[in-house]
Parts: sequence; structure tokens; C-alpha cells
Amino acid sequence: MKHEMKRSAPGLADPTVPRRELLVTGAAVVGGLVTPQLLQAQTERTAMKPSVYERLGVKHVINAAGTLTVLGGSLMPPQVVEAWIDATRHFVDLTDLQNKVGARIAELVGVEAALVTTGAAGAMQLATAAAITRGEPERVRRLPETTGMKNEVITQKTHHACYDNQITACGAKLVDVETRAELERAIGDRTAMMLFYNLNDADGRIQREEWVAVARQHGVPTLLDAAADVPPVEALSKYTKLGFDMVAFSGGKALMGPNNTGLLLGRKDLIEAARKNTSPVCGCIGRGLKVGKEDMIALLAAVERYVRTDHAAEWREWERRIGVIESALRDVPTLKTERVVPPIANHVPHLLSFWDESVVKITREQVTKQLAAGDPSIALGRVGGTGDRGLLVSAFMLQPDEVEVVAARLGGVLKQAAR
Repeated sequence: MKHEMKRSAPGLADPTVPRRELLVTGAAVVGGLVTPQLLQAQTERTAMKPSVYERLGVKHVINAAGTLTVLGGSLMPPQVVEAWIDATRHFVDLTDLQNKVGARIAELVGVEAALVTTGAAGAMQLATAAAITRGEPERVRRLPETTGMKNEVITQKTHHACYDNQITACGAKLVDVETRAELERAIGDRTAMMLFYNLNDADGRIQREEWVAVARQHGVPTLLDAAADVPPVEALSKYTKLGFDMVAFSGGKALMGPNNTGLLLGRKDLIEAARKNTSPVCGCIGRGLKVGKEDMIALLAAVERYVRTDHAAEWREWERRIGVIESALRDVPTLKTERVVPPIANHVPHLLSFWDESVVKITREQVTKQLAAGDPSIALGRVGGTGDRGLLVSAFMLQPDEVEVVAARLGGVLKQAAR
């Protein structure tokens, strides 16, 4: 009975499925007796029901933009969902779980220590708190009041982003520099940390290696924001090996964990200090950055899956999807396509399309709006490293049955505009 309830629990919330059928299905799964006919029947029944979103009047979206937080990041694979559900069934000591999940993730990706956080943004806030307080209880209780503490965070003038708020929320002051000479002069007895946005590496006059070298020379902790910078899988350990003390990743993008999770990876003493600045600790700046037991377990399952994935096969599948879309656009007059791979974030194949607007009488902005307004809605978006040329389509987050839909809809819009 215990096994039956475990397998059938996800369906218990659905009053349209008879209890007897749930128990029979659960037993069949446990016993390995699931037939293709039974699975097909379940799939058809699920397809006939409105989703939880549709019942609220929220439209489904085909994601041809990438791992954007505003679209929900990514979709959790079945084994991640299963781990999340399994984690709902028991109480545990959250601190013990946090420590052991972090240790396991650190082992999997090849870093000293890891902490599951509320997104990469949460990781950045906790990293800043760690650098300022070093985990000392009296300092932890005082944030964001930082009188008498090191509270300056140095960054490059070209490295500002909306995530700066996570830094200043801890009571830190951002100090801008442009050259190495300015950086050397800026470092002083108030310097708590040096911040680097990986996506902006090419925009600054000080690149990663030099930034780390200066920090090491002065004994200043460093934080790298690398939120969307997997794939490749090696990136999970690459930047700590380069010398960054703390690195923030999103857990809900390419890793395909819950969209509200992230990872702070790096130096053991600093990760431990970050842990002392977050939930379930009370009286700290990160008390509101609570990560539930379900999300910790789900992100661990996502990391386990990701490090074992056949990434070469995954890449071939993305290229295949782009090929399907290219084929659908072949007959559009004047249209040309180009495949691009952003160098850092969203490092996967994308498709750029160009056309002569005097022949195909529609702009890329109009195409984007038409696709978004259709049924189903198709979302396009721009990601860093792809410039501002052409219409960008990402096959990264498309589901297998959505590729042909995007191809047909995009081809139809452009061909209609060419008449």
C-alpha cells in the first residue's frame, strides 16, 4: 500500500480520476506492468483536461526565446518532478538537508562547496552578505546596517545590471572602476568584495583572469555572476578553477531545476558564511530567501541528471530543430538564415532570419507580435551575444511536438507578408 500511495499521489488532486483507477495504475507502475495502451489512455485523458493554467485563464506559451525567467526558465524533466514530489512526503531537518545537498552538488560538479539558493540573484545577495559578515553572528544580525564593516564592492563601470540591487540590499556600496590602475587604487580597508558579470567580460577593460589576479594579490573575495552560463557543463567548475571565490548560477535554466532555485558555488569558508545569512536562520538578511526541502531535492536531481546527460546528442537535437525551421522558411522570397551560438550565456545554437522588407512586407517586430498573439502564443526574445541583427529564434526550450508548430507559424507569417 505504501508503494501504491507513493506512485499514485500526484493524481490524488484530480477528482475526475476514480480512486480505483489510481490504485490500479499505481500498482502497475510499481510492478512494471504499465502497457502502451494504459499509458496512451492516461495521456489522452490528460490532454482532454484543461491545465492548471487554463483553468485560471492563463495562456500556454511556446518558448522559442530561451531560458528566460519571465517565461518560467525551463521545464523540469520527469525525474526532477518525481524527486520534488517525493520530497513532499516527509519532514526533515532543513539545515541538515541543506548541508548534505550542498555537499553532494559540490561533489558532482567538482567544486569545494555549494549552496542551493533562490535563483542566481539570491546567490549574489548571499555571497555579498558572506563577504561582508564572514559569518560572524553579530554582523549577520546587523545587515543591512554595515557601520564599521567592510562594505564596498568594486565592479567595472561597464558591468552594471539590475542585479546590482542584490548587492546594495546588503548595505554595500558599489565602487566603479575602468582600468587596472583605478582598480588598484580603489582597493582599501573598506573593500569587502570584487564583483564580475560574466556576460559583460568583453565590455570591460579588465578581463576575468586579470580581475582574479588583482583580487588574489590583495586578498579580496570575488563573486562571478554566471547565471545562464551552462552549457557547457564544464562551466560549473571552470570559473572556480580560474580563481573566483564564489560563482552564482541559475538552477532553473539549462540545469532544468525549479525556476526559483540557484546555486552559489566556491570557497568553503565563504559558502558556509553565506549559509549563516539565509533561512532557516532567523534574524539575517536572507531570512526571506527560503528554499524549501522540495526545491533542494529537485535541484539536486537536476544537477545529477545534467552532469550525466549526453551533451553531444543534446547539441545535435538543437541543430536538428533549427534545421526543421530553416526548411519551412526556404520558399520565403529574399530570406536568408544564419546559425549563431552566443559565446557565454545561452551557449546553444540559435537561428537568425533576414529578409528584404520591400519584398516581404513585415518587420521583425511585427512578426514577433503576430506570433505572440496567435494560438498557441509563441514567444521570441533576444539574448546577449546575438547582436541586434535579424529575427532570433531559439530551439533550446522547444518541446519535440512544438518544433513543427513554430516552423509552420513563422513560415506562414512571412509567406503571407510576401504576397
